[in-house]
Amino acid sequence: MARPHSTRYTVAALLLLGIAVVILVSLGQWQLRRSDERRAILDAIEAGRKQAPVMLTPATPSDDLTPWRVAQATGVWQPQFSVLLDNRNHEGRPGYWLATPLLLDASSRQAVLVLRGWLPRVMPGQGDPALPATPQGPQIITGEMADRVPRMFELWSLGGQDQSALPATLPATGGKVPQVQNLPLDAYARATGLNLLPVVLAQSSQSGQSGQSGQTSQSGQNGQTSQSSPDVQTRQTSPGGQTSPGGQTGQNAQPSQADGDGDGLVRDWPQPSVDFQKNTSYAIQWFAFGLIAAIAWLVVLGGAIKRMRQRAGQGPRA
Repeated sequence: MARPHSTRYTVAALLLLGIAVVILVSLGQWQLRRSDERRAILDAIEAGRKQAPVMLTPATPSDDLTPWRVAQATGVWQPQFSVLLDNRNHEGRPGYWLATPLLLDASSRQAVLVLRGWLPRVMPGQGDPALPATPQGPQIITGEMADRVPRMFELWSLGGQDQSALPATLPATGGKVPQVQNLPLDAYARATGLNLLPVVLAQSSQSGQSGQSGQTSQSGQNGQTSQSSPDVQTRQTSPGGQTSPGGQTGQNAQPSQADGDGDGLVRDWPQPSVDFQKNTSYAIQWFAFGLIAAIAWLVVLGGAIKRMRQRAGQGPRA
């Protein structure tokens, strides 16, 4: 004999199990989308790093400005436009990224924004962080291109308040280096008046003066620098510490970093997570949980149908 209110319990169980199936399957599909996104990032990294290094000039075609591609630029640092990107950690230590534009052509004010490296955060009450000296004259910078400065999530942006806004014009009043959370290229170009290339160069090797190390360069009267295209050699490090020359990479390979000019900047740039296999395994788990919930839904439904048939077979009570 069925317990009182058993129909109500059965309907509630079927409803909850049905909702669980929908949620679990949705979570599995979400993990599959995350896996596809990470696989696409990995493909983009490998495709960019396999390309031949490119020289960045005002005339560089936009098709050559591929993210993750090794590039070299010759120009003059513009330290008056330097910006510190806050909340950039390295090995668990809080700090900043130092971003400085490199002027490629003085007449057209064409420049590329360079992420020069990481420096530690100063303790409260110790003043502003000490920035390294900026080399003078034409410099040769080698690095890896990115389509933008990596963004950090801003809680206050949800309320419409930007507490780390870039000043309207640079250099800032008083010569203080601005500290911002994020740095959109379009806003930075308006503040500096520079014509920026639509890429960011994450510096991966020490800078050198143009004309040294057997490379020939000439500077025009307006500061425009031209250089014959040298062979840019980089090393890229795999998780196991093995290196491969010429830009060949493994799954998580990245260019080897150096401390540059003895300036104390760390150039160990974070790499995006590309472990798509983990997301695929998570998706399988969610789908398995969804299958269990679906089987339980069928069991509950089958039991309810069986009880209904039993009651129908007993007929009306006397």
